Amino acid sequence: MTGHAYVAGLDATGFVKICQVCGQEPGNCIEPAYDPGPVPPDAMTDGAALLDAVAAFLASYVTFPGRHAAGAVTLWAAHTHLVSHFESTPRLALLSPEKQCGKTRVLELLDLLCAGAETLSDASPAYLFRRIGAGPVTILLDEADAIWKRGKTDETAEALRSIVNAGHRRSATVGRVEMNGSAARLTRFPVYAPAAIAGIGSLPDTILDRAVVLRMRRRAPDEPVRDYRERTTRPEGDTLRDQLEKWAADVAGRVGDPWPVMPPGVADRPADVWEPLIMVADLAGGGWPQRAREACAAFVTGARDDTASVGTRLLDDLRDVFGDADALWTETILGRLHALDESPWAEWYGKPLNDRGLAKLIRPYGPRSRDVRHSGVVRKGYYRADLAELWRIYAPPSATSATSATPLASHVAAVADVALPRRACTGCGEPLDPVWIELGDTAHPGCETRQ
Repeated sequence: MTGHAYVAGLDATGFVKICQVCGQEPGNCIEPAYDPGPVPPDAMTDGAALLDAVAAFLASYVTFPGRHAAGAVTLWAAHTHLVSHFESTPRLALLSPEKQCGKTRVLELLDLLCAGAETLSDASPAYLFRRIGAGPVTILLDEADAIWKRGKTDETAEALRSIVNAGHRRSATVGRVEMNGSAARLTRFPVYAPAAIAGIGSLPDTILDRAVVLRMRRRAPDEPVRDYRERTTRPEGDTLRDQLEKWAADVAGRVGDPWPVMPPGVADRPADVWEPLIMVADLAGGGWPQRAREACAAFVTGARDDTASVGTRLLDDLRDVFGDADALWTETILGRLHALDESPWAEWYGKPLNDRGLAKLIRPYGPRSRDVRHSGVVRKGYYRADLAELWRIYAPPSATSATSATPLASHVAAVADVALPRRACTGCGEPLDPVWIELGDTAHPGCETRQ
């Protein structure tokens, strides 16, 4: 079987066959498609067929990034109809580098598919927690980058972030003082609700940590999609939403019976994010359980870079620059950090990271610079023993790190392969590190004065 494949779908007249990739009916598909035959009359009573139709509906209007994205959004939309049965609800983050990458279109489609959807381009914290407290709702927040670009000094932006963060958990509430004339009353409002958030650039790390992150891209000229028209698209979406609501009511009693087995390595916060989505896939059956787990593995791997803080990025890079060394001078560490490809350290706020900046970034984790003796010379530096436990906890090596060289190790090995001569420092006479040789230095930092 090659090309695209048809699944059960909907048009204004009822159930039809549409391509699950491009959303077209037979004869209009952008590729030759496999046709399994007539659509069974009861196709939409089957969870797998229903999710297939939702995925095809989404993919017909949006060019999604990668093969897992449409399925992830489908599962997210379906989970909003079962959210009261889960302990947590993942955020859906729709990010892009530029405008016109499909973020708003995804929100428009989710507005049709999700339970109690409400689209907002801005909202006060007071409105948001009162709206959530008023009854089930799915929050669709567009242009969110404008909200959090205001910075941490903006109390409204920080209050919205705290609501979005806390609302990830079913037990979450926010406390407020309600005034009735001169009388004050302490009130706690529930804030548990699904939320999809779209923005240009990025979002606060604490939100990304609770989210399935889609990095949207602009559609190429040779990637056709259906035109979104309210008069034709809404009836399709409304019908699918009604079908999702009915299916969710039928399977609600099976949520958690049993809870899904997560893919290997998915635990803690990533498991909180993906458990509801994989539970939906298990309830639907068909190919969705496998499809959901493959998407989970792919998204969790990609999210490690999205949610890594500056501190964990530094710890990860320090492991690379240390190599097998037991201790390194601060100058050596900084030189190697600056030499790492695609790292921020060579242009840290407009200039190379220095010793004070390094100390400030690493201090919250515990290590302090200490005297490091090398060839009779004592300078400030750091010891492997002070960092090893931090590497194990905050920056564990990837599954391939045991069998593949680190970027710096590969880089140094390439230098050794071309027989770069082992040069001695012109100041102290000791061998120069290959990294310093490659940078064009003839002496250790600080040794120049003794020449």
